[in-house]
Amino acid sequence: MTESTPEPRVTHERIDHILKITIDNPTKKNAFIPEMMAQLSDALTLLDREDDLWVGVLCAAGDHFTAGLDMPKFFGPGATAKPTPAGNIDPFGLLSQAKKPIVTAVQGICFTIGIELALAGDIVIAADDSRFCQMEAKRGIAPLGGAHFRYLTRAGWGNAMYHLFLCDEFGAAQAHRIGLVQEVVPAGTQIDRAMEIARIIAANAPLGIQVTKQAGRTFIEHGEQAAIAAVATVRERVMTSADAAEGIRSFVERRPAVFQGR
Repeated sequence: MTESTPEPRVTHERIDHILKITIDNPTKKNAFIPEMMAQLSDALTLLDREDDLWVGVLCAAGDHFTAGLDMPKFFGPGATAKPTPAGNIDPFGLLSQAKKPIVTAVQGICFTIGIELALAGDIVIAADDSRFCQMEAKRGIAPLGGAHFRYLTRAGWGNAMYHLFLCDEFGAAQAHRIGLVQEVVPAGTQIDRAMEIARIIAANAPLGIQVTKQAGRTFIEHGEQAAIAAVATVRERVMTSADAAEGIRSFVERRPAVFQGR
């Protein structure tokens, strides 16, 4: 009697102030079905809404991050994909984006939406066996999950157009060189490293981290003058916080700060 194939899913686990989100469909190279995308949206929404969660880690079970979408289930005659529910975080960060920082760990195949999911977050850790490809134009379509502009902000015009036009496959070293990933680590250690980075981030003041991300997004979305105008709001948000008082107190008392996110 053979064992049944585990149901494709995206799971999440709270570890202190970190929400670890895992793509779990390894027998299909972690290809996404609509239910998995809905579960990912729910997990990101939990991260965004829960005050006690300060950092997210997105990772995947098995040898690969994701081969992309199970296309017929999203676009075929029997497609079951549904729009992201109103109020939920969009996994691609196009309609809404989590205000908390997200560290993504990738390995093996990281194709199409895998790149776009990683770039919807903030920091990417790649195993040295990672393989990247934005191949939509080879299929007669185009990237729809944000690659058309996030490639530009991370890698610059020439690097972005080079890979978007060629639809070529490239490795972790090239991804690191052009800025798509921030660290390359030995295969099998990428999740541990992502969790380590998440713990370092979580030791900092969460309000300070969140407004830093928000201010950066303001610049990306609206330009320098909008980012300058937002400084007053940022200052008011953090300088009057209990965490700011704790930061000063811990400095005077020569001890690590213990932040509470308020």
